[in-house]
Amino acid sequence: MKLNMQLVIAFFVSLAGFVAMSLLVRANHIVRFDGYIISFIQGTETAWLTTVMKFFTYIGTIRFIAVQSIFVLFFLLKVLKHRLEILIYLAVVFCTPILNRLLKLYFERARPDLHRLIEIGGYSFPSGHAMNAFAFYSILAFLLWRHVPSRPGRVTVILISSFMIAAIGTSRIYLGVHYPSDVIAGYLASGFWVTTVIWVFQRYQERHFPALAGAQN
Repeated sequence: MKLNMQLVIAFFVSLAGFVAMSLLVRANHIVRFDGYIISFIQGTETAWLTTVMKFFTYIGTIRFIAVQSIFVLFFLLKVLKHRLEILIYLAVVFCTPILNRLLKLYFERARPDLHRLIEIGGYSFPSGHAMNAFAFYSILAFLLWRHVPSRPGRVTVILISSFMIAAIGTSRIYLGVHYPSDVIAGYLASGFWVTTVIWVFQRYQERHFPALAGAQN
C-alpha cells in the first residue's frame, strides 16, 4: 500500500511537471533558464569530455537499448522466471519511443542551433534520449529492486540507475542537440508513463497474488 501511494504521488508530480514545462516552453518563458544551463554545461567542454558525452549519448539510443533488452528479457524469463515482469518491461521500454514521437509531432519545437558537437534532425521537445534512458533504467531498477533483499543493494541499484539517467540527459545538452527543458520534460513524460505501468502491475499483483506483492514491498 505504501508503494502504491508513492506511485500515485510520482504520477501526479510527473504529469503536473510536464504540463507546466510544456506551457513554459510554448510561452517562451524558459529561454533564460535554458540559456544559463547550456552555457554552464557547454562551458566545461574538453576533448576527453566530449568523447565521454558521445558515449553516454550512444547508450541512450533506441538501438543500444534494444540490444540490452535481449539480455534483460533473457534474465527475466530464464533466471527469474517472471513472465509478468516481461510484460511491464516491454510496455515501458518499447512504448516510450512511440509516446515520445507523438509528443514531438504535437509540440514541433526546433532543436537549439547554438554550438552543436553532433548533427541530428527531428524535433526537440521532449528529448527522446531522456525519455528512453529514464524508461529503461528506472524500470530495470524497479525490477531489480524487487529481487534485491538488502537495503544497501537496493540503494546501489537506485544510485546507478539515477547516474545513468542523469548522464545521458546531460550529454544531450553538452552536445548541443537539446535544451535543458527538453531533457527535464523527457524525464517527466517518461516518469508519468513508468509510474502508470508500475501502478497497473502492482494493482494486478495485489489482486491476484497478494502474498507476493506484500513480500516485495
